Amino acid sequence: MKKTIINLSLGTVAIISSFASAQGGSRDTITAVGSSTVYPFSTVVAERFGKSTEFNTPKIESTGTGGGMKLFCASNAIDTPDLSNASRRMKQSEFDMCAKNGVTSITEVLVGYDGIVIANANSSSVMKVTRKELFLALAKEVPAKDGSEKLVVNPYKLWSEINPALPANKIEVLGPPPTSGTRDAFAELVLEGGCKKYAWIKAIKKQNKAKYKEICHSVREDHAYIEAGENDNLIVQKLMANPKAFGIFGFSFLDQNSDTLQGSIIDGQGPSFDAIADGSYPVSRPLYFYVKNAHVGKVPGILEFLTEYTSEAAMGEEGYLTDKGLIPLGEEKLASVRKNVLSLTPLALNK
Repeated sequence: MKKTIINLSLGTVAIISSFASAQGGSRDTITAVGSSTVYPFSTVVAERFGKSTEFNTPKIESTGTGGGMKLFCASNAIDTPDLSNASRRMKQSEFDMCAKNGVTSITEVLVGYDGIVIANANSSSVMKVTRKELFLALAKEVPAKDGSEKLVVNPYKLWSEINPALPANKIEVLGPPPTSGTRDAFAELVLEGGCKKYAWIKAIKKQNKAKYKEICHSVREDHAYIEAGENDNLIVQKLMANPKAFGIFGFSFLDQNSDTLQGSIIDGQGPSFDAIADGSYPVSRPLYFYVKNAHVGKVPGILEFLTEYTSEAAMGEEGYLTDKGLIPLGEEKLASVRKNVLSLTPLALNK
């Protein structure tokens, strides 16, 4: 048998090796996919883990939350990701997709909290805006200007057309695509937050939830909202080139780029570490990653990586992830999360 393998061409050996991996062979490096917001936190932990242990540095990829879930839930095969970062909680539909494909034991890890910011170049004025005004600026359909209870295709071109106190600038907002957890959270926390200020739209939720969500979550498609992909650095470059434009991303990214960017004041509160931590900033959300328990023991170092990630040194109130802008959980909550994670407690979304 050994002689046969030696006589094979290098290309054939590579194919056999790849096939073996796909069929449940071995892999010596942890892989993670998912959220661009959680990506920098996981990357920092991975780099420290690689330097301080005998294990390889985990490979972290930024694919967006939704894209990451598709890869993670594809199967339990060894060529699928071990972890999936998420800037919102796993959806029931994703949980069901995982189960359908045999990924039936998943551990959820609450990492901490983040805020979603509407930011512009700090060479411009700080925007003071409400969620209702943001809904009117960015929704696909909005209430008619005459005050009647009907929806019209969004007519607003300038911020000042919504409110004369806002700048007389073209509405131009660069934001994440539909596959992004940040986009999901923005739709829920900002757009819906403004949408339900209209009592007659809010009433639709009781009658037809799908219709209500379509109204409150749909983003206009006439280039006032520009999908800028999962690359937040690209958004920064575009904001520098156009100081009248705004970008949507996580507070942690704003915090890392505070020399060039500033966050807008939303409903009277600006984004800050303390305002997100105490809940006074209205647009904050939890951050997660998910673990494929079937890979623990097959890929070296997963439990050790989870131990490092959920340690006081990383996720604690004085942990190194707070230097990257993560809003920590607090001592008791972190202890609870760590206990569940290290015991690989399976997620049960539908309970």
